[in-house]
Amino acid sequence: MTLLPDDGLGLAAEFPDATHEQWQHLVAGVLRRSGRETPDDEAEDALSTLLEDGLRVRPLYTRRDAAPDPGLPGFPPFVRGGRAEGSRVGGWDVRQRHTVADPASVLADLENGVTSLWLAVGEPSGLPLGALGHALDGVLLDLAPVVLEAGSAFEPAARELLALHEERGVAADAVRGNLGADPLGHEARTGSAFDTAPVTETALRCAERHPGLRVLTVDALPYHEAGGSAAQELGCSLATGVAYVRDLTAAGLSTAQALAQLEFRYAATADQFLTVAKLRAARRLWARVAEVCGEPRAGGQLQHAVTSPVMMTRRDPWVNMLRTTVATLAAGVGGADSVTVLPFDHALGLPDAFARRIARNTSTILIEEAHLSKVIDPAGGSWYVERLTDELAHAAWEFFQDIEKAGGQAAALRSGTVGERLAGTWAVRSAKLAKRREPVTGVSEFPHLAEKPVVRASVPEPPGGGLPRVRRDEAFEALRARSDAHLAATGARPRIHLTALGPAAAHTARLTFAANLFQAGGIEPVTEGGFADSGAREVCLCSSDALYEEQAATAAAALREAGAEHVFLAGRPGAYPGVDSYVFAGCDAVAVLSAALDRMGVS
Repeated sequence: MTLLPDDGLGLAAEFPDATHEQWQHLVAGVLRRSGRETPDDEAEDALSTLLEDGLRVRPLYTRRDAAPDPGLPGFPPFVRGGRAEGSRVGGWDVRQRHTVADPASVLADLENGVTSLWLAVGEPSGLPLGALGHALDGVLLDLAPVVLEAGSAFEPAARELLALHEERGVAADAVRGNLGADPLGHEARTGSAFDTAPVTETALRCAERHPGLRVLTVDALPYHEAGGSAAQELGCSLATGVAYVRDLTAAGLSTAQALAQLEFRYAATADQFLTVAKLRAARRLWARVAEVCGEPRAGGQLQHAVTSPVMMTRRDPWVNMLRTTVATLAAGVGGADSVTVLPFDHALGLPDAFARRIARNTSTILIEEAHLSKVIDPAGGSWYVERLTDELAHAAWEFFQDIEKAGGQAAALRSGTVGERLAGTWAVRSAKLAKRREPVTGVSEFPHLAEKPVVRASVPEPPGGGLPRVRRDEAFEALRARSDAHLAATGARPRIHLTALGPAAAHTARLTFAANLFQAGGIEPVTEGGFADSGAREVCLCSSDALYEEQAATAAAALREAGAEHVFLAGRPGAYPGVDSYVFAGCDAVAVLSAALDRMGVS
C-alpha cells in the first residue's frame, strides 16, 4: 500500500471507501421512493441511457470499466492522437469551406484566423472550374493549403489547382492540401460512379512529385447526413479507406504510400462525448487496418472534422452558434487535425460575412483563449470516454465487417445494403425526434413564432440522386412551413385556446408545456380571455390530475357548447367524457400537430 504525503487537503480520509454495491443499494432506495421497485443489482441499468448502435451510457464509471491501453500520442494504435506531443502547438488547422468564387471572402478568412481552404468545385453546386484561379487571387498557396471537393470533376480540378501552384512558383515538394478525390463518396451522394483511373494515376504522380499533397478524401459525411449512427459512419469510412488502399497498391504504390494518400472526414456533433469517442475510435480502427496491411507505424489517420449539417436548424438559427461551439470543442478534444465550423446560417443559404466571422472565431477562441490545443488528448484517462471509445470501436468494426461480407463499400452501396441500414437507424431516431425525446431547441422545444425569419441568398442544391440528406428539424420544419403559408394567405396563424382550470399552482406547468408543444407546430396558443373570443376552433384543458377528475368533463361539455370542435387535455390519457385527445411528455408531437393542422384547414 502506498501512503501519500499529508498535504493538508485530505477529503474524508478518515472514512472507509464506499463500495460500488453500497452505491447501487442507495440508488435502488431512491428509485423505490419514486415508485420504481428496482433490485439493487438492476439500479444502475435503470439510470442508464441507451444510445444508437446498442451502446449504453451508465450513470457511474469506475476503475473496473477500464478499456484497452490507448498507447501514447503519435504511436500505434494512435487513440491518443496521430501525432506526437508538441505537434499541436498553435492549434488545429482551421479550415473553412467556400462554394462561391469570392476572393474577398477567402482573403478575409485567411487574414483572420483560417489556415486552410476547402473549395467545392464543379457546377452547379460549386465554383466553376475556370473560376478557381479567381477565387484564389491573392492567396499565398505555399502558406495556405487548399482542399478540393470536385466530385466527378476531380481530374480537371486537380490539374487546374496544380497548374496554379506551378504558375505561382510553389515548389513541387512544398505543395500541401488534398485534391479531394472520393469516388465512393460521390457515388453515395449521387448514385453515379465515375472512372477511378485518373485518381490512381494522379496518386502515383503525387507520391513521386508532391510528397506533402494527398489525393484522396474518405468523406464519411454522406453517411452521417443520411441519418447514420456514429458506428455506421465509422464503418463506412473504414470500408471506403480499405477500398482505396486496395486500388492504390494494385496501381503500384506501396502500402505506406497508399496510406499516406488518404485524409478522413467526419462529422462533429453537439453530443460532445460521442464525438470525442468517435474520433479516438476512428484512429484506433484505422491503425488496426494499417497493422493488418503490415504497416502499423503508417496508420496515423489524418482527420478533418466538420460540424454536423444534420444538427443545424433553419428556425432560430442563432442557436446553431452554440451547437457548433460544442461540436468544435469536441473535435478539438477528440484530436482532429483540421476543423471546419459551418456558419450558423449554413442551412439557410449563402452565409454572410458575420456568420463566417463567428465560425472562424469559434476555433480561435478555443485555441487561443481556452488553450484547448495545449493539451494532448484532454479526455484520455476518463473511464467513461475510454470505455465509450472501446465500445464504439467494436460496434463500428462489426458494421465494417458486414460491409466487407457484402463485397466491399461499392457493392454495399449499389445493392442498397448501406442505404437500408442507415434508413433503419434514421427511422428510429425520427421517432425520438417526433416524440421530443431528442429535443431540438428553438424548433421542437422553446419555439418563437414571432421571430423574424433570417433570410440569405439562395445557393444551388447540392448533388443528389444517392443517399438522402436529413436534418433533425425536418418534420417540425414542415409543420412550421404550413403555418407560415397560412399566415401569408390569411393574415393569422392557426390558433388553439389553452383553458386553465383552477389556480395557477395547478395549471401553470401543463399550460406552459402545451403552449410549447403547439408552437412547435406553428399553432399560436391563446391564454387570455375565454374560448369564444379567442378566434380558435380547438381547445386544450390544462390543470392537475386532481382537478381533471373534478372539472374536466364539465369544462369539456361547456367548451363544446361554445363551439369547440376538438378538445385536448394536457396530461396522460384518461377516461374524461368530451375529451378527444391528449398531449403529454412522450406523445408523438409531430402526429398530433399534423392532425391538428389538417383539421384547422392548414394545407
